[in-house]
Amino acid sequence: MKTQKIKFNLLLLLTACIWGFAFVAQRVGGKYIGAFTFNGVRFALGSISLIPLILFYNSSGEKHEHAKEFKKAFLPGVAAGIFIFLGSSFQQVGIMHTTAGKAAFITGLYIVVVPILGIFLKQRIGINTWIGALIAVMGLYFLCITDKFSISYGDFLELICAFFFAVQILLIDNFAKKVDNLKLAFLQFATCSILSLVCALFVEKIAISSIIMAIIPILYGGILSSGVAYTLQIVAQKNAEPSEAAIIMSMESVFGSIGGFLILNESFGTRGILGCVLMFIGMLLAQVHIEKENNFISNFTNKKFKNKNSMS
Repeated sequence: MKTQKIKFNLLLLLTACIWGFAFVAQRVGGKYIGAFTFNGVRFALGSISLIPLILFYNSSGEKHEHAKEFKKAFLPGVAAGIFIFLGSSFQQVGIMHTTAGKAAFITGLYIVVVPILGIFLKQRIGINTWIGALIAVMGLYFLCITDKFSISYGDFLELICAFFFAVQILLIDNFAKKVDNLKLAFLQFATCSILSLVCALFVEKIAISSIIMAIIPILYGGILSSGVAYTLQIVAQKNAEPSEAAIIMSMESVFGSIGGFLILNESFGTRGILGCVLMFIGMLLAQVHIEKENNFISNFTNKKFKNKNSMS
């Protein structure tokens, strides 16, 4: 039993690693093609990579039932896809004006933003969330704010993307129990791809030669980060403790920084490292549910990690 637990936790760690290194892929891919082109092709591959998984789970049952499930998931999938499009667009443009490591940590702030936005949905917010948010903001200051008390263009865009991803997660949280999760993921990826490609047609020059030059980062972001990582998450979380899953998958930001350091030769400096540490502590605290029973992880976190799909 303990061996099985370790195995599934390692799968979750691998998932976090894949998502973290996706920031590096985005940074490299963005050197060859525009943000909308990159996201359009990336999420097209992401949606296509989920088709075998959907077919596998749909191998049993009536065809009309599966069609009904797709119809039921259509509007929620499109709505979530719109916010993935907004979040990923700001993220991809922003990452070209900052480092992969900083982008990973700033984007990771959605972990703190989600429960705070939940106030508008009349969800109870624990003291841990407010403490975590305060510490995360302190970390953001050390990581991003300069001596002139200003924030860079890229970091600001990453901060905006964290809010859009937070809204997307709240949408998923609302619909996940009502529709098929795989079909929901497929539809939101497809929606994001279509919107991105439409924008690319108007504001970017789409060149096959440039796409070929960026093919490795695109394949990583589309197939590994979406299809493979999402599949690993589904398998692992069905057999892992939600509390442990939440903590392990928070390592995505750390892996993003490691990838930036190893592959792109990025560095933070003492001030930046302090900011990253504070932000990571804030993210973890935002997930700890402090009650009389001393429950470890809030209900939001369990749902959030059950339904995460592509933030990178």
